[in-house]
Amino acid sequence: MRLTPRALCSAAQAAWREDFPLRGRDVARWFPGHMAKGLKKMQSSLKLVDCIIEVHDARIPLSGRNPLFQETLGLKPHLLVLNKMDLADLTEQQKIMQHLEGEGLKNVIFTNCVKDENVKQIIPMVTELIGRSHRYHRREVSERPLLFLLDTPGVLAPRIESVETGLKLALCGTVLDHLVGEETMADYLLYTLNKHQRFGYVQHYGLGSACDNIERVLKSVAVKLGKTQKVKVLTGTGNVNVIQPNYPAAARDFLQTFRRGLLGSVMLDLDILRGHPPAETVP
Repeated sequence: MRLTPRALCSAAQAAWREDFPLRGRDVARWFPGHMAKGLKKMQSSLKLVDCIIEVHDARIPLSGRNPLFQETLGLKPHLLVLNKMDLADLTEQQKIMQHLEGEGLKNVIFTNCVKDENVKQIIPMVTELIGRSHRYHRREVSERPLLFLLDTPGVLAPRIESVETGLKLALCGTVLDHLVGEETMADYLLYTLNKHQRFGYVQHYGLGSACDNIERVLKSVAVKLGKTQKVKVLTGTGNVNVIQPNYPAAARDFLQTFRRGLLGSVMLDLDILRGHPPAETVP
C-alpha cells in the first residue's frame, strides 16, 4: 500500500509528539558487565597496533561512540568506518562530516559490508595513514601490503551519556532489547519516525494512516501478522474467551523490520545535526 499525496501531506502536517518521556529510566543497567572486561582488554591491545579502525553504525554517526578512541586520536592514526550506510538517511552527510571533523576526525568512510560498498577503500587508507605516521616501524599492511588485523569485541562506553542516546544504541542493536524493553523501544522508534516524517511503516504494514499512538500501531501490526492470543476474562456470567493482540511480539517485529531496513532509511542523529543535543543527560 502506498500513501496517496493527500495522505502524505496530511501525515506531514499532523501534530506529532514534541518529546519522548525519558525520566525514571535506569540507563546504568543497560551496560552489560562483560563489556567492562572487554574494554580493559581493548585498552591494553591498543598498545600493539599502528592504526585504529573504529566501526560504528551510520544511523548514529554522532551518538554513543566510545570515548576511548577520543583519547587515542592524537597518538595513533585513526579511521572511522560508518557501516550500514544502506540503512542510513545520508541526506545530511556533509553536516555529519563537518561535525566529526570538529571532533578531530578527518578520516571517515561510509560502508555497506553486505554489498561490499566502499569496503575496498579501507586498506589503502590505512596504508596511507600508517605511512604518514611517526609510528611506521613495526609492520607492513595486508599481504600486498601485508596486514595484521587485531579484532576486538564491540564494547559500549561504560557511561551512556543520556537516556536518548541509550535508546538510539538499543534501536541499532547495540544494547540488548530486554534490558531496555521492546515496547519502550518500539514507542521511541515510532516517535522518531513520525518526528522525522519517515512514514514507511504505514506502507509496510498496510495501515490506514500514520499514527503516534504505539498501542494502536502495535495492535494493527499484531492483527495483520496474526500475532494474537486467546485470553480468558472473568465476567459476571462466567469466563469469556477474548482475542488479545500480542503486543511484545508485534513490538519485536516492528524493531526487526526497522533493523532490516524495510521501513526505509533513517538518520537517528538528525536532531543533533540540527543543533539539538540528546535529552535527559545522565548525571
